[in-house]
Amino acid sequence: MSARPARRRRPGASTGARIAVAVPWAVFAILIIHFGGTVFAVALVGLAWVALHELFTMLRPVRPVTLAGFAGAAGLIAAAAYGDQFQIVLASVGSVLLTFLLVLPRHDRRHVTLSIAVTLLGIFWIGMALAHAVLLRGLHHGDGLLVDVLLATFIGDTAAYFGGRAWGTRALAPRISPAKTVEGLITGVLGGTLAVVLASLYQDWFSATQAIALGVSASIAAPTGDLFESMVKRDLGVKDSGRFFGEHGGALDRLDAAFFAVVVGYYVSRALL
Repeated sequence: MSARPARRRRPGASTGARIAVAVPWAVFAILIIHFGGTVFAVALVGLAWVALHELFTMLRPVRPVTLAGFAGAAGLIAAAAYGDQFQIVLASVGSVLLTFLLVLPRHDRRHVTLSIAVTLLGIFWIGMALAHAVLLRGLHHGDGLLVDVLLATFIGDTAAYFGGRAWGTRALAPRISPAKTVEGLITGVLGGTLAVVLASLYQDWFSATQAIALGVSASIAAPTGDLFESMVKRDLGVKDSGRFFGEHGGALDRLDAAFFAVVVGYYVSRALL
């Protein structure tokens, strides 16, 4: 799938500038995955709040319940880090109740249903995805598995971009993201899967067959997440969600694919190991 040509070719953007932004963030990701635990959870809460801020800024006309969104996402991540499935369900239910309680005092009730809806969209799209990243990190060999999923996501994205430019002729989802092609999607899945297989050569606990299963799953989930955000932005008439990652766009622009990939990666990993 040809990935985000508008962001990749923004006027004034350069390969050097993109690398300068990407390298420190890659190091940051490796460090928080390595440390895990509270360090990892706190870092993900920070990323969740940045992504939610971008989403709620785009949705400002319907007045999302910002405090409920931030608290709900943090609650889901904390539940994943320090609890189990019961606490995650409890945090989910609590998010709905908190959103209602915080919107109740409003004198102006216009768009109140949309306010609740978009708040819960942010909590479950962003917060639940990052909670699954915590769950994935918490598995046996979770640090390696999470790195594998991220490799499938970002290497697949890069492969999709170049594959789409080189061979793309058939539009994948023209009404959502016209530049994405079927050929780019195939190239991205192959590239992302190959990245995980190569990584498995240094992971003696992970077989090539398991690596292929995880790589294919994550490489398909990632562009689905990309399309999801593209649909939201197209509906709202927005090109980029922000500039948090500099030349790479906003947090939502960079993490949209990972949000879907880590969820799928967690359940596939649970089934494989």
